[in-house]
Amino acid sequence: MTPLVTPVMFRKAGRMSVGRDQLLNLIELALEPLLLVVTLWVSAVLASDSISAPIVILSILVFALTFPGAARLSQSTLKSIRNILMGWLTLAALLAVFGYASSYLFYFDTQMLVTWAWLAPAAAVGGHLTVRLAAPLIREMQGGPRRAVVAGMNEQGLELAKRLGSDPYNNVRATGFFEDRARSRSPHSDEFQVLGKLAELPAYVKRHHIDVIYLSLPMASQQRIVSLLDALRDTTASIFFVPDIFVTELIQGRMDSVGGIPIVGVCDSPFSGSDAIIKRGSDIVFSLSILAMIAPLLLLIALAVKLTSRGPAIFRQTRYGLDGSKIIVYKFRTMKVEEDGGTIKQASKGDARVTRLGAFLRQTSLDELPQFINVLQGRMSIVGPRPHAVAHNELYRKLIKGYMQRHKVKPGITGWAQVNGLRGETDALEKMQARVEYDLDYLRNWSLRLDLFIIAKTVWVVLRGMNAY
Repeated sequence: MTPLVTPVMFRKAGRMSVGRDQLLNLIELALEPLLLVVTLWVSAVLASDSISAPIVILSILVFALTFPGAARLSQSTLKSIRNILMGWLTLAALLAVFGYASSYLFYFDTQMLVTWAWLAPAAAVGGHLTVRLAAPLIREMQGGPRRAVVAGMNEQGLELAKRLGSDPYNNVRATGFFEDRARSRSPHSDEFQVLGKLAELPAYVKRHHIDVIYLSLPMASQQRIVSLLDALRDTTASIFFVPDIFVTELIQGRMDSVGGIPIVGVCDSPFSGSDAIIKRGSDIVFSLSILAMIAPLLLLIALAVKLTSRGPAIFRQTRYGLDGSKIIVYKFRTMKVEEDGGTIKQASKGDARVTRLGAFLRQTSLDELPQFINVLQGRMSIVGPRPHAVAHNELYRKLIKGYMQRHKVKPGITGWAQVNGLRGETDALEKMQARVEYDLDYLRNWSLRLDLFIIAKTVWVVLRGMNAY
């Protein structure tokens, strides 16, 4: 199968820091740019009681030049203040030079510029110090620390674990190591324990719900790493390489650092930092808009289902959601039976369990409309891998390599696989394999633009009534 989107096998992480609490990351990315813009507006209002068009243009320029802001919490207080002031002086000089050369500088009141010149750096320093003081509380508000293990007890792995523990602003803590070598042949520390052999790592991760795995293994162990990665693909843990090596197909692979030590992301969600806000924001806007438009239709379908067959109008089924957690998904009932549990037969063409109205609802995908409520609840997304019944998940995770990695994102009402002809019954293993490949391709290449394309193409696929039984 040839993916219709060019795979992006490697991307830079920008200024985000793996291990750092995501809310702190977002605050650091946006704080300085926003403060510079706000102080510009305040200076303008103090000088002339209004915000003119030149001020708006300058605001956009300042934000574009400074976003994303630098991650300064890992620096000392004095160093961070010095860097803030140096950054402001550089920006101010740049704006002054180009403003003078283009005569744009003379559109602004001199007193306003003087006020902004001292107010902006003061606010930036004050904002940073406030975040520094509030950071421990912000991290605690996000829940307990994420649990991590390190595969490979070597100097770099030990240093990584120590820095995870010593950084007060990250939310990842190493619980121990997995190592095959005898204690006498590897460096050790009284601070961390060896939890087992590498072969025992996948079972330990699933049993103890480990969130993050750091692979600190030598490049000479490539075959061992490949085997370990294959075994770990049946988990939902995020996996990172230490050091910089590539031995497997990457999902949102990127370079990053933990406490200054370089790592390489192997398998992670595309929705972190600002991308998470974009994804969730678009889901809320689209689902609210669609529900407002289709509310009468939802009531009519619910009434029709109740009048044409026995049973509830809404069918609730357990599915796997983000990171493999179980969620309840809503659909209009289309069958005479309500199946949920360890054994579920997929609907097929001419299925006797499907009601006459249910066949129409499935053909037009109207039975999926209640899932917009799931989107508002935060259980699902409008676009993402389609959720399968738990029984089907447990079957296919054993047969298809990488199957569980599709759960690194929330399931969707529609998906990349569905708009590429893989909608409806998967009566052969090859069909499910193809669906999973498209799902992983979506994870590798996600963008808001791709989501919008999938939504538009879904309308066309539904109108054609492809493969829905």
